[in-house]
Amino acid sequence: MNASKEFFTRREFLKRIILTGVGTSFAPLIAYACEEAVPRQPRIAYYCNGEIHVSLPGREGKPITKGHWDFKPSWSKTGDMLVFFRRLKSDPDVSKWLTAICIINVDGTGFHQLTDGTYTEFNPTWTRDGKNIPVWNRKDPKTGNFCIMASKVGGKPGEELPLTDPRYFAWVHSALSDGRLFVTANPPKLGFGYYLMTPKPGGEPKFERIECELLRKGFLDRVSVSPDEKMICFEFQPWSKGRTMAGRTLFIAEFNAEKRVIKNPKPFANEEGKPLWFGYPRWIDGGKAVIYHAGKPGNCQLYVYRLEDRSTKRVSTDPKADYRYPCGEDAPC
Repeated sequence: MNASKEFFTRREFLKRIILTGVGTSFAPLIAYACEEAVPRQPRIAYYCNGEIHVSLPGREGKPITKGHWDFKPSWSKTGDMLVFFRRLKSDPDVSKWLTAICIINVDGTGFHQLTDGTYTEFNPTWTRDGKNIPVWNRKDPKTGNFCIMASKVGGKPGEELPLTDPRYFAWVHSALSDGRLFVTANPPKLGFGYYLMTPKPGGEPKFERIECELLRKGFLDRVSVSPDEKMICFEFQPWSKGRTMAGRTLFIAEFNAEKRVIKNPKPFANEEGKPLWFGYPRWIDGGKAVIYHAGKPGNCQLYVYRLEDRSTKRVSTDPKADYRYPCGEDAPC
C-alpha cells in the first residue's frame, strides 16, 4: 500500500465525515477538531478617529473608548489589557500636549488612569518579563528631557516611579523577556545611542550599548522587538531630513540581544521616501508579519507586510477614516 495515497489532512477527514452524514453523531469531536485545525488569528488594537478599537485584521471592531482622543494602544503580555495615552490638552506643538497614561481591558472594562494628566507623556508599552509593568516616556517640565516612567496595573496617579534621571534624555521603545528595555538614551559618559537598559527603581539603571551601523546615516524610531526577540522593525529617518514624520522608510533588521547588535536592515515600506506618513510598524502573527499605518495625516490606513512573500495588503476597512498606531495581540510594543 502506498502510504502517501492513503494519507489526508484533518480537514479532508472532517469533510469526508460530513459528506457521508456520519458527522452528526460526532458533533462535539468535529467542533473540537475544527478548532484545532484552524488556528485562532491574533487580534490587533488600533486608533481610529480618536478611539481605540480591537478587531481581527481586515475587520472593523467596535471602539472600546469613546468621547476622547486616545492614542497608541499597546497589548499586555498577558493578552487581556491595553495601555495607551489620552490627550487632555491639545497644542499645535505636540511636545506641549498634556496627556494621561491609561489602562483598559480589551473588552472595554476596567478603565483607570495611571497619571494625572499634568505632564506630556507618550507611547506606553509593557515589560515582557511576566510582571506586566506599564512603562512610558514623560517630558520633564524643568529640563525638557524625556525620562522613562513605570507604574503598575491598578496604579493611581502619584504612584508612578521614574526609571531614568530627567537630567538626560531617555525613551523606551520595546522590551525583552529578561526584563531589559530597548531604549534610545543619552546617559552621562556613554553618549547618545541605542541601549538595552536594565531598570533599577530608586537607583541608576544599567545601560548596554547596541551596535547599529544605520546610526551613522540617521536614527531609528518607534522600534518594536519581535516576539522571538531575534528581529526588530522600525522607522528610519536620515539625519539630513531632521525630525519630520513624513517621508520615513520602514525597516526590518536582525537583532541579537546577547551580542547587542542590529544588522542586515532591509526596507519594506516607502523605500523611495514619499512625503507621506509611514509609521508605527509592529509585529503580528507571531513575527510573520508587520502592521503599520501610512497615508496623509488625518487619513492614514493600516497595512500588513508579510515576510514570507514580501506582500503588502491594506487591512483597514474605511478609506475615509483615520487609522493609526496598530499593535498586535502577541507582542507588547
